[in-house]
Amino acid sequence: MVLFELTLVLLLIAVALTGLSRRLEIPYPSLLALAGVGIAFVPGAPTIEIDPELALALFIAPVLLDAAYDTSLRDLKRYRLSLALLALGAVVFTTAVVAVVGWKMAGLPIAAAIALGAIVAPPDAVAASAVLGQFKVPHRITAILQGESLLNDATALLIYRIAVTAALGPILLSSAVPTILLSTIGSLAAGYVLGRLSLLTLTRIEDAASSTVVQFAGTFGVWILADRLGLSAIITIVVYAMTIARTAPRLMSARRRVSTYSVWESAVFVLNVLAFVLMGLQARSILGRLSGEGQGEAFVFAATVLVVVVVARLVWVTSYVAIIRWFARFDGEDKRRDLPTFGGAMLVGWCGMRGLVTLVVAIALPADFPGRDPIVLAAFAVVLGTLVLQGMTLKPLLRWLNFDPDTTVDREVAQARVVIMEAALKVLSGKTSNAAAAVREQYTAQRAIAENPENAQAATEYDRLRLYAINSQRDALEELRRNGTIGDEAYHRLEEEIDWSELAASPAGRFQPLTT
Repeated sequence: MVLFELTLVLLLIAVALTGLSRRLEIPYPSLLALAGVGIAFVPGAPTIEIDPELALALFIAPVLLDAAYDTSLRDLKRYRLSLALLALGAVVFTTAVVAVVGWKMAGLPIAAAIALGAIVAPPDAVAASAVLGQFKVPHRITAILQGESLLNDATALLIYRIAVTAALGPILLSSAVPTILLSTIGSLAAGYVLGRLSLLTLTRIEDAASSTVVQFAGTFGVWILADRLGLSAIITIVVYAMTIARTAPRLMSARRRVSTYSVWESAVFVLNVLAFVLMGLQARSILGRLSGEGQGEAFVFAATVLVVVVVARLVWVTSYVAIIRWFARFDGEDKRRDLPTFGGAMLVGWCGMRGLVTLVVAIALPADFPGRDPIVLAAFAVVLGTLVLQGMTLKPLLRWLNFDPDTTVDREVAQARVVIMEAALKVLSGKTSNAAAAVREQYTAQRAIAENPENAQAATEYDRLRLYAINSQRDALEELRRNGTIGDEAYHRLEEEIDWSELAASPAGRFQPLTT
């Protein structure tokens, strides 16, 4: 009961911290990390242990599916070289460097040291995305960071599982390699097949709440099934999510889609909060077991790992950019225009904040794992240090780098909007009723705005007028319910209709009042 009450309080605190992070323009996980550390010093806080397999399924599966669902296959193909160098190269390089430090400095067995390296190797783009979106940095950078965040988890967890298995018992490399290859191919196939089966189920469910429950159950089910079959649960979930993402939006109703997106966004937020709660509680128990000189050595080791992780990423990113630019000297001028810059390399390197995956994988280490306490403490230090140090200095760095505002996504939106408005006008061209004429007039006005994306004021004024009218509709609806003219059932039906109108008028979901 104490843990439940503590969690409720921390959820409310997390909401307040999220609002504060927006005001300060810093990633909200940075403040959550500080709150998690504060839990370690709360008198009477409970000590809990969580099953390793449960921790991975509960926290990683839904968060990974949410990220994979929004990943662009086009961008993955376009930036495949950079993604391979980061999701594979940077993870392996960081793992190796950290493993050497853990082996030499802390005396960890080599397998345990490699497990530590794999735990702290994969960055999380969630913390950086909130700040990057405010500055409209080059689309190439945001696409690479998001793709890396998705793919590097698979690399790191594959190394992690092998290292944990080796630390707890000997394994033969000759048998491990074929198993890994078979597991990878099987995971790709299983993810696709399960995704298609899930689509068959979801298309037969109309109720929004039931559909959302089935989605969560399916996500956990896919993870558990892949794990039981010896496949890579990470790769299976990623392929599963991408398979659904290509088809599901067209098969789902608007009401189900809006409801689902809202629930998933809230669920991911809650999982982040709970992970930082567990971080604080775990840190409290670890500090209790470490005492005297051992505690000081553990802190020094944790700080060293933090520095190594930050420096290793910066070294790797700037090095491969330098190599790419050196070889590009022999290419034509057109190809050199798309080359990565050292400013972009600095930003990508500094966006190496660790987050939920590092936390959960550290917590998931078996209780009898060699060197578990210093490993978990080092992982917590890396998460806290990168989120606070890099997360809170990301905004000043962006101001210093001073990238030109990127309008790639805005141009694509405007171009697509023209096409879909023309499609609507074409299908309405044969309709001659007064209602059809009114609808055509609305689409014509929206197309005119879309064809001139430089005139942002026109779009803003058009949307503000619609939102202004919608606000008056809400006032009238509230008055009808208040004076007893309509009941709650009628009220909620009309409320939903107005909500859809507001969503159409305001993609960002913000109402801008119109002064008269």
